[in-house]
Amino acid sequence: MSPHLDAVRVERVWSSGGVVRIAARTRELMVACPDCRCESARVHSRYSRTLADVAAGGRPVLISLAVRRLFCDSADCGRRTFAEQVEGLTVRYQRRSPLLQHLVEMAGVLLAGRGGARLLRILKTPLSRTSVLFQLMRMGLPAVTTPRVLGVDDFALYTDVYGTLLVNADTRLPIELWAGRDAEQLASWLRAHPGVEVVCRDGSLVYRQGIAQGAPDAVQVSDRFHLWQGLSKRVSDIAAAHRGCLAAAVLEPEPAPPPSDEPCEAADTPALRHAKRLFETVQGYTGTARSLSAIARELGLNRRTVAKYARAACWQECVRRTPSRRSTSLDPYLEYLRQRWEEGEHTATVLHQEIAAKGYGGHYQRVKMAIAPLRRGLPIDTPRERPPSPRQVARWITTTPPKRGLHPTEALRRLLEHCPELDQTHTLVRQFAAMLDARDAAPLPAWLDQLAASGLSALASLANAIREDQLAVVQGITTPFNSGVNEGRITDLKLQKRIMAGRAGVPLLRHRVVLMAHLRRHYP
Repeated sequence: MSPHLDAVRVERVWSSGGVVRIAARTRELMVACPDCRCESARVHSRYSRTLADVAAGGRPVLISLAVRRLFCDSADCGRRTFAEQVEGLTVRYQRRSPLLQHLVEMAGVLLAGRGGARLLRILKTPLSRTSVLFQLMRMGLPAVTTPRVLGVDDFALYTDVYGTLLVNADTRLPIELWAGRDAEQLASWLRAHPGVEVVCRDGSLVYRQGIAQGAPDAVQVSDRFHLWQGLSKRVSDIAAAHRGCLAAAVLEPEPAPPPSDEPCEAADTPALRHAKRLFETVQGYTGTARSLSAIARELGLNRRTVAKYARAACWQECVRRTPSRRSTSLDPYLEYLRQRWEEGEHTATVLHQEIAAKGYGGHYQRVKMAIAPLRRGLPIDTPRERPPSPRQVARWITTTPPKRGLHPTEALRRLLEHCPELDQTHTLVRQFAAMLDARDAAPLPAWLDQLAASGLSALASLANAIREDQLAVVQGITTPFNSGVNEGRITDLKLQKRIMAGRAGVPLLRHRVVLMAHLRRHYP
């Protein structure tokens, strides 16, 4: 119990049914009226209140408090009587002490319904999950102050359902959260909170329009992270379009598929015949002025499938190849196994024991499978390095050269020497990285011209998108404002959403995200 002891007199303390019970009454003191603040000690009546407090010694605590109802003698006050409250112990219409109520609210903020109910049960304050959520939703959100620098970003609520999160970039605290990501919602919020000077966002046209409508004087900043992310996606698309060149990155590259004007390998399976027939059909449309979407609608295919067959030089490029064997922990011992086999040792158990003594920690079955080709008179299966994937090549190109490993550096060098398009892409990427490092947007117009003249459709489309939002892109390159705070808050938001198994509605999610951020500020 934590009241002001000078206002309460404890009369009796006992234990009954595993519950600590305390009988107390208020002292005969002057009490101020809650309306006019005029003090009074004239008693109208008395009544008893039962309050739950935090557990003591692992037992629940109940307080039976006798309080007074007093007259207000001020002629100017509209209240005739009022009940006295004990600071730190009672609150109007509350059957818990402020300390216990704070504990219940914090359990709801940190753990939501079921988790909060489990914690409170351990703390000898049993509540249902719905009661915990009810107490959480009763809490008021902090007052919204108009930020100087506002961060705007979207997040996924459910499948194809998105929401918008606003963050104060100066205090790094979330401000507002709502379902949807349309321009009018953002514009309405900005009009209701005038004074925003800078808005950090991604390249979304919707947010761009909403900011222009609601805060036309605010400086829009296109975030560097999203710019780099968009460029990386284009690099991955280019690497996928030149998939036939990726084998050049390995030390012993596989033979490249023959060009389309040479006779291709015969299609001897239904899957290969289907791929060849589909390649010829799509290639028959590429000479026309029809778009990929129109071709996809006419053929009843996905647009990505049509794009893949339209970019391919031969139908073999569109066939999924069987990947080569991955390297394993047994590979360093394969030569030893072959040598011992030639010496006459053909027992897999003995071979496994021998290489285990040399440091091999794998299972016996792997050794048995490795020497199986030797029993059939075939050479032992040795691993081959697989060609990198388009995503892996994109990661090599976008990684700062000093941070690349030795193997990726050599593989990328061989690949760039073999493929001029990827070499050109690598050069353009490093130029943009230099602009971001130096925070200098002066070379941006010339760089955009190089993208448009590169002959690569993915980079040309990126140049058009940046030109439409060039002022915000320049701000993103040259100013220190960014959406890093937004991304961190959205990561935390997704965590809270998953803790509630995706069943939380937007009001509950808003309460938890906003209140938890302020709670962490006070209790780091």
